[in-house]
Amino acid sequence: MKTVSHLINNKNTPLSTDSRTAPIYNPATGQISKQVELACKATVEEAIAAAEEAYPAWRNTPPQKRAAIMFKFKELLQQNADRIAEAVGEEHGKISHDAMGELQRGIECVEYACYAPELLKGEHTKNVGPSIDCWSEFQALGVVTGITPFNFPAMVPLWMYPMAIVCGNTFVLKPSERNPTSALMVAELLHEAGLPEGVLNVVNGDKEAVDVLLQDTRVKAVSFVGSTPIAEYIYTTANTNGKRCQALGGAKNHAIIMPDADMDNAVNQLLGAAFGSSGERCMALSVAVAVGDQAADALIEKMSKAMQALKVGAYTNSDNDFGPVITREHQQKVVGLIDSAEQDGAKVVVDGRKPSVTGYEDGFFVGATLIDNVTTEMVSYQQEIFGPVLQVVRVDSMKEAMQMINDHEYGNGTCIFTRDGEAARYFSDNIQVGMVGINVPLPVPVAYHSFGGWKRSLFGDLHAYGPDSVRFFTKRKTITQRWPSSGVRENADFSFPA
Repeated sequence: MKTVSHLINNKNTPLSTDSRTAPIYNPATGQISKQVELACKATVEEAIAAAEEAYPAWRNTPPQKRAAIMFKFKELLQQNADRIAEAVGEEHGKISHDAMGELQRGIECVEYACYAPELLKGEHTKNVGPSIDCWSEFQALGVVTGITPFNFPAMVPLWMYPMAIVCGNTFVLKPSERNPTSALMVAELLHEAGLPEGVLNVVNGDKEAVDVLLQDTRVKAVSFVGSTPIAEYIYTTANTNGKRCQALGGAKNHAIIMPDADMDNAVNQLLGAAFGSSGERCMALSVAVAVGDQAADALIEKMSKAMQALKVGAYTNSDNDFGPVITREHQQKVVGLIDSAEQDGAKVVVDGRKPSVTGYEDGFFVGATLIDNVTTEMVSYQQEIFGPVLQVVRVDSMKEAMQMINDHEYGNGTCIFTRDGEAARYFSDNIQVGMVGINVPLPVPVAYHSFGGWKRSLFGDLHAYGPDSVRFFTKRKTITQRWPSSGVRENADFSFPA
């Protein structure tokens, strides 16, 4: 059986020996396809040491030279897109078109990192006082780390280390142990693009590896994407150990369906937003809040009809709309939450608990599911299902719908479907959610904006990628300089300078 290892100093074999491994499943077949080494403390420390050793020279490398490597990296990612997408499909289950879309959004973050010479310029003011100049610089932090989730194994690492590296830091990546191959593949391409040894290192592992990264004093900052309980743990532990941290957590994203909405368009948009990638997206729309019974009835009728054409299956068939969920345990969790909704009085209109996928009977599949008459007291509403399930909540007014969204503990993404510009403007101005769409169901910001939610969807002050990433992976230094005229001697001044 193939064993996936680490990447330290651009070598796949660490000096330390890891005795523990974990299975990697093909979610479509339900079978173990390979295994991954789980890094022990010594292996993680080896990666940190490699990054620390590489830091001084990399910090002093001109930003233009760092950016040139990113330009080459982008080219290599495009050339190898098919095999990266195949690795994502094999270990995650994503259909090829979905995996390619994920990779493209990651490539856009690499493109943004190519602007490093512009982004790192700082500010300069001449003569802030007599013969006094003042300027600011964005300097690297040192060794930084990223801990990334299973649901976007190629994209989310590209949210982090391209910008961290062009800012002059060195990086240790800990990808999900459930599907690490694509992250390793992409990291190897960055070295092929000319990145020096030690600047980017990849360690595979579980909580043991994470805790070493959180506690080692050589690591200055931690970027994390995952579930809220783990995000809170990451953030608290990192801060306790004196590290800068951004930790993106879970979501429960709502779409308000107004009575004046273009229902056919809303249904088409909801299909992809709710069921794409098997609902395993932190931006997936999992709740449709229909204002008025007329809108709710129309939504249920059109959604249930459109869902009949959806195809669930293996990543090898690009005609499929979405694939399996990541593990057997997660499949059982999703089905259990559908069961609980039904037991609590909701109506399962389209039931995906027992999908038939010919040739893949042992896969971790859940079919597209539509549930009506859901209420906020239900466990299935309160928890993040993270599966291909759309719940419909009926309300009497837009005010009631917005209050429901604002009351939820998560505040990652939301949207409204309407033809009313006044309603859309009021919604975007008053909703307590970090990313908002107007007739856009997945309002994921482009690479030159920043990604992040509110409330318990984000721990930390700065969002991921875009302009915030420059601030997160650097520290500002402000220099005030004066060169007195030759031979001039000044008297002491005890007043605060003004």
